[in-house]
Order: sequence, then structure tokens, then C-alpha cells
Amino acid sequence: MQRPWTDVTFALATPLLTLALAGCASKDTLLPPGDHTMLDLWRTHTSSVQGAEARLNEARQQVRRPLSVEDEPSPSSMRADLRQRAQALNQQFPRLPNPDMVMYVFPHLAGEESVPVPGYSTVFPLYRHAPYALPGERLEDY
Repeated sequence: MQRPWTDVTFALATPLLTLALAGCASKDTLLPPGDHTMLDLWRTHTSSVQGAEARLNEARQQVRRPLSVEDEPSPSSMRADLRQRAQALNQQFPRLPNPDMVMYVFPHLAGEESVPVPGYSTVFPLYRHAPYALPGERLEDY
């Protein structure tokens, strides 16, 4: 059974709801016209960010010390240091074997036009990433 007052309520509520959602504000009250350009507004709202960035750069310059020629390492000593570090890493984390798999693709037809493709061989590693042993992991066969 339908109630007769629901139709009247719906008929009155729809325009009232529309007016309430529309509000009394106009475009000029929400966005007042003025002589400010977008660039002026951007600079006004980002000036605090730029000031913080300038203060941060000043603090960084105080912490940094300038390098003199004597402080710079020579390229030969840098290469030797890198070589020693690489050897230490290779000894601590030795690379495990990653065997190559050979796959033969038989002759076939490919595409919508059935283009013949001759048979060929391709090589790919067994593991997707190079495996490394953990420190202390046994590498010899039992």
C-alpha cells in the first residue's frame, strides 16, 4: 500500500534540496576578481617553501667543507681500493653456478599470414637472477 503523503513530500523536497545545494553564493563571491595573476598567487603561496629551501641550502653549506687538492684521493689509489672491496665481496658472497640451458625451437608458422620460421637454438640461464652464496654457506660437494 502506497502512502499518499510520500508523493507530496518528494515533490516539495526536490526543489528545496536543489536550492540548498545551489546555495546563495555567486561566482564573484567565491572567486573575487582582482589584479592578481596566477604567477603572483603562485609566488605568494610558494614563498614559504622557497625560504625553507634557502635556509636548508645555507645549513648544508655550513656543514660542508671545501676539498683541497691534497684531500682528493688519487685515481690509482681509488682503483686499488675498489679492487680490494670487490675482492672482499666476492670472497664473502661467492657467485653460484648458473648453468645455461639450450633450447631448440622447431620450424613453425608464425603470425596471421603463417610466415614460415626456420628452426633455431637459443640459450638462456637456468635462474632469472644470478644466485649468490650466503656467508658461511658450504660450496663444496658432499
